[in-house]
Amino acid sequence: MSLQELVAQWEAHAQGKLTKETYAVHLLVEDAARLAALAEMYPKRSKEQLISELLSAALGQLEASLPYVQGTKVVATDEMGDAIYEDVGPTPRFMALTKKYLQQHQG
Repeated sequence: MSLQELVAQWEAHAQGKLTKETYAVHLLVEDAARLAALAEMYPKRSKEQLISELLSAALGQLEASLPYVQGTKVVATDEMGDAIYEDVGPTPRFMALTKKYLQQHQG
């Protein structure tokens, strides 16, 4: 791998600030076995890195899977002129709470 490729990989996968907090969790036995298998398959990744990366990916997928619930308020129109209604489902609350806690971690 060239240095340029290495830097590209770091840029794509190793950015972001870490919290000062640590989180201790107890894993299900099956999940601990899966984690150990991944750690053996990818020995250049620590178990903590794997957990962090898996959690980040899962949270991204969770956010994307939150259901859209159409409200009654029109918030915009699309390129065809059709109304776009506000989302009154869990997504706006999740986003607002994420922003709240992100500000706390950055402050």
